[in-house]
Order: sequence, then structure tokens, then C-alpha cells
Amino acid sequence: MRLSAGLSSAVCSGILLSSTAISGSSVVDARLMTLELASTIARAAVASCADTGYQVSAVVVDRSGAPQVVMRDVFASRFTIEIAERKANAVILAGVSSSEFRVNRAEILAEMNEVDGILVLDGAVPIRAGGALLGAVGVSGAPGGDKDEACAKAGVNRVQEQLDFLD
Repeated sequence: MRLSAGLSSAVCSGILLSSTAISGSSVVDARLMTLELASTIARAAVASCADTGYQVSAVVVDRSGAPQVVMRDVFASRFTIEIAERKANAVILAGVSSSEFRVNRAEILAEMNEVDGILVLDGAVPIRAGGALLGAVGVSGAPGGDKDEACAKAGVNRVQEQLDFLD
């Protein structure tokens, strides 16, 4: 059974609306990544894998799971783009790295992989600033999710100092 993106959006909207109603505010402040920041993360992730001999794709998604930057090494399979995006979306859903999500929710792994746009495999990490989830970066193409995840972490680490100094 594949859940539609519309159903997922409806559930998320309901959660957002209920949290707004509780707080009494009609406006919600949100932190968003710039294109420059997202590009730096993707470029550093792809470069990190290239330095170890792996041709990969990196996809940076924003806090809603929409792709912001897609970068593919010239020798990486085109399918790595979709896999990287779906890994990153798993992070948006769970709020933790895709490897943590896979381990913590192993009992529902098969069901989660049926959700449209989600793939629970190692290889994606959150992008956070000041405790806020800005987005996620997913990587695919290295021989193993642990290697993909190391490259994703390298991408975030490239900008971590910037992220640490945001209010």
C-alpha cells in the first residue's frame, strides 16, 4: 500500500494547524536555507565521496522535503538522484539521520518504504541550525549506505560553523 503525497501533506497540515491553534498565533516563523548554503553542502558531499573514489549524487531538500539542490557526479547513475532524495525525505519525516531512523523503527521499515517519496536506507543526515531543522542531505552511489552517510556528514560539516553561529 503506497501512501500518496497528498495524504502525507494533509496529515502534516493537520499537525501544523493544530499546533498553531494551541499557540494562538496566526503566523509561524520558519528558518530556511539559502541556495548558497544548500549548494555548498551538496558540493562538499559529492567532493568527499569523489576523494574516496566514489561517484555519487547528493540531494539537499528543504524542511518540507522539496529538493533545493541536486548534484550528480558525471559517472554516477541517474537513479542515484531519486534514491538520495528519498533518503533525505526520510530524515525530514523522522528528524534524525536515515540510519538512526532505520535502526529505531526497524519494525515498520517495510511500511515506511511504501510511503511515496521515502526510502529508509543509510545515507542521509539532517541539517540543523539553532535547534531548527532546516532540511536534509541525502547521498547515493557509494558502495554502502555507511559510505553515503559519511559523505552526507562531510557536506554538513563543511558549513557546521556557519550553522552553529545562527541564532
